[in-house]
Amino acid sequence: MSASRHSLFRPCIDLHGGQVKQIVGGTLSDHTPETLKTNFVAKQSAGEYARIYKQHNLEGGHVIKLGPGNDEAALEALSAWPDGLQVGGGINEKNAKYWIDAGASKVIVTSYLFPEGKFCLERLRTISSTVGKDRLVVDVSCRRRGSQWLVAMNKWQDITDMEVSRESLNMLSEYCSEFLIHAADVEGLCKGIDEDLVSKLGEWVAIPTTYAGGAKDISDLALVDRLSAGRVDLTYGSALDMFGGTQVKFDDLVKENARRQAANDSLISSTRAAE
Repeated sequence: MSASRHSLFRPCIDLHGGQVKQIVGGTLSDHTPETLKTNFVAKQSAGEYARIYKQHNLEGGHVIKLGPGNDEAALEALSAWPDGLQVGGGINEKNAKYWIDAGASKVIVTSYLFPEGKFCLERLRTISSTVGKDRLVVDVSCRRRGSQWLVAMNKWQDITDMEVSRESLNMLSEYCSEFLIHAADVEGLCKGIDEDLVSKLGEWVAIPTTYAGGAKDISDLALVDRLSAGRVDLTYGSALDMFGGTQVKFDDLVKENARRQAANDSLISSTRAAE
């Protein structure tokens, strides 16, 4: 049996009100802001987190702007690690190139693609041509409805008309180079990942994909690896000690990730040598 790629840890910087926070995803609401449940508010700036990720060469991380008032903090993070972090939140065809020019490695888009909750292929084509397929990440964060997962937009408040499936992901991947998928129902709860979703993503995705939501133990990285056959990477949030959690030590995760990255690098080298 031939060796296969190992899933990796992808870091995050979630911004709300200009601060780095960890939030229970299902509690974000424009209509009832008092329902917001926050797990952690950082004393460190977004730039400080970005510098830590750069120090440990934790590539593929994302900065997510949850609502207004976060541009300055996002710019600080990008300045701390130019071309090292992706940025999402309010991205559209008018501002996408601005964020690339500001230092984002890629821009992440969701809500812009779903005017009034309905998917618009023309908008996807437009933003893909604006920044280039290789610079675009489509965020298909979702909520579970029965046996389906439906894409959720507008800080995961509004359900769209798109089901996350092999067919929809194949179509989207023609215009982007990566997927980001928050399982909004378990985001911030630290009660375990959505194993069914991760397994399906392992079957369906054909481009790099990062899953976020519910990770609570360092062993979840191996679990995602097994469930997705190494095709899906994992973001940790509220469980991490650097975000006030007690279940996962950042230093331990960095060591485990380095081991996995070394194995991936070795696999790439041996594959090239065999060609």
